[in-house]
Amino acid sequence: MCGIAGVVERGADVEQRALRLASLLEHRGPDSIGTYARAGAAVAQSRLRIIDLLTGDPPITNGDGTIGVAFNGEIYNYRQLRDELERAGRRFVTSGDTEVIAHLADDLEPVALCQRLDGMFAFALWDDRRRRLVLGRDRFGKKPLYYWTDGPRLVFGSEIKAVVADPAVPRRLDEEALDAYLTFGYVPTPRTFFAGVLSVPPAHVLTFGTDGTLRVERYWSVPLPGVDGCETLTIEFEEARREVRRLVCDAVDRRLIADVPVGAFLSGGIDSSSVVAFMARLSPAPVRTFTIGFDDRDGFDERPFAAAVASRFHTDHTEFVVEPDKAALIERLVDHHDQPFGDSSALPTFLLAQMTRQHVTVALSGDGGDELFAGYERFAAAAALDGVRRLPDAVVRATSRVVRALPAHLLGRRVGSVERVLSRADAATIDAYLSWLSYVPEDWRRRLRPMAPDGARTTYRQLWAASDGADRLDRLLHLNVRTYLLDDLLPKVDRMAMAHSLEVRSPFLDTDLAEFVFRLPPSHKLRGLSLKRVLKAAVRDLLPPSILHRRKRGFGVPLDRWFRSDLRSYVEGMLCGPDARIAHHCKGDSVRDLVARHQAGTNLGHAVWTLLTLEVFLRREGW
Repeated sequence: MCGIAGVVERGADVEQRALRLASLLEHRGPDSIGTYARAGAAVAQSRLRIIDLLTGDPPITNGDGTIGVAFNGEIYNYRQLRDELERAGRRFVTSGDTEVIAHLADDLEPVALCQRLDGMFAFALWDDRRRRLVLGRDRFGKKPLYYWTDGPRLVFGSEIKAVVADPAVPRRLDEEALDAYLTFGYVPTPRTFFAGVLSVPPAHVLTFGTDGTLRVERYWSVPLPGVDGCETLTIEFEEARREVRRLVCDAVDRRLIADVPVGAFLSGGIDSSSVVAFMARLSPAPVRTFTIGFDDRDGFDERPFAAAVASRFHTDHTEFVVEPDKAALIERLVDHHDQPFGDSSALPTFLLAQMTRQHVTVALSGDGGDELFAGYERFAAAAALDGVRRLPDAVVRATSRVVRALPAHLLGRRVGSVERVLSRADAATIDAYLSWLSYVPEDWRRRLRPMAPDGARTTYRQLWAASDGADRLDRLLHLNVRTYLLDDLLPKVDRMAMAHSLEVRSPFLDTDLAEFVFRLPPSHKLRGLSLKRVLKAAVRDLLPPSILHRRKRGFGVPLDRWFRSDLRSYVEGMLCGPDARIAHHCKGDSVRDLVARHQAGTNLGHAVWTLLTLEVFLRREGW
């Protein structure tokens, strides 16, 4: 893994500027730093050595030095690409994957270049003959890439901090991003909290010329049967099970390539356990596995489940039990995200990565399994909606009356979702999904910023509408990849792992596997309340029954209790004190009311966390 940064400004000496920006990303790549610079353009890289420890330090160029590449990530098919290029007469001076990109760029246009790459990546290349910068990002957005441009100039970096550190880039708050954050706990791609600083979308490539021309093009799309000519595979369940098993095994195998120690995060869930099962089959030595736990009474400790899997596969297992300095850690998390982040599972992810890095440089994870195989209970609820659609009107009306008559505590916040399902409207699915995404309940968001626009929800409804014609489950899976996976799960793992120079690889987000699974019949993935049906069948003989039939649990921390005990004074001082910056952007009395309601017993811990990380960020920026 690495950090990349650079500047294009015609007529300017930009090499030292690019190097300074890359030096801010040293946590992503502490082993070396280098730059490729030509008149008016420079691309720089801080490198973490994973493959090709001896000859792969930057700058990396093509044969005649007219193309320089800064690269973050791994190209899993680089050996096949290198063989092709060598047969065509290309000569290599390194043995890693970055040089493959430089040689491919000699002959291929940016879209075709990205289509040849299989992996997780963000790259920048300066083509001096064509006088253009090319920025490419992987299909799912596993590796981050941000940029700012005012027309004649462009600044880019792996993290926002590197972009806004350049003197050309203004640091201004995007108020509409704040509204989106209070809705979802993140700012949807391509926007950020910094006005004018954008993210290169996943599966896109950006081309920028010294004349100021900028083009952003898509090179791949998530398959969605029923839309744009994509069709559902005609395949029996047993054949699908065998193919899923083969593809998962191959995906794990590709991600074991490294010249440094490799391990795995192990939670004891189906996804991480499946990854470890295949690693154990493929690795001659015991697999290194790592689990984190909290010694508390709230049930956030997954160590017993992970230990059962570790025992099954005889892994070299390490457990971490932590009691962090919570207030200091919250501020560190904001520093590494460069903006507020509403998902509190970033905290245990940070600690797990920190401790795992003491033993290995690369860790495989189970991220993406829920997104491919329908692992969230909300997907089963969507399927239930289809069943409700087929019920007689009289039955639906009677059920609605029963739901409204139930005591409030039985359904809690789910009552709105149940009523939307019973409405049988197509909008019920997307409304329920958007409610699930939010860390701040909608009634509180409206109180916090009563006049705030609803742009983020509108954008997601447009994505939903564009998928009309596909099966409801396929539509939800497709939407989930383009929202929650992209802007919550993947940034969380990347930022928290790279804070400690740890590379994390995700076999379930393998291109071949994803393109197959997304086209499977929906019933192969979900039937009734049976989630991840085909994946469970594919690994049934490998995993213990207690793991296969375990109900999904989030990777969380006991926020509700923390905010009423250890962090009570910190929360009240930050959010309700006279220096609270959030009062300039939200109705101050509503913030105090929300905190007071939580302290009085209503569990609003996720909403408090969302506001707290926002406050830390606003204080850091002075906004």
